[in-house]
Amino acid sequence: MNSVDSVNSQDTTETRAWRAEFEAAANRSLETRLNYAFIKTYKPVLDDEPYRSFASTAEYREWCEEYLPEWLGFGRV
Repeated sequence: MNSVDSVNSQDTTETRAWRAEFEAAANRSLETRLNYAFIKTYKPVLDDEPYRSFASTAEYREWCEEYLPEWLGFGRV
């Protein structure tokens, strides 16, 4: 057996923990997995109103530049 085979054949503690975590996730319902899949992050200004509508894309872009923080990434390049 060469060194590659010996490394591949070792079932480390980390590998066992990963497999146990994978098995637990695989046994969850689809609904539960989808709930875990998405992380809700508050976005200032964007999340403060249920919806907004604009007459044109240009109007939307102007609004983004004026009201949204730069770190949200809605500015022009």
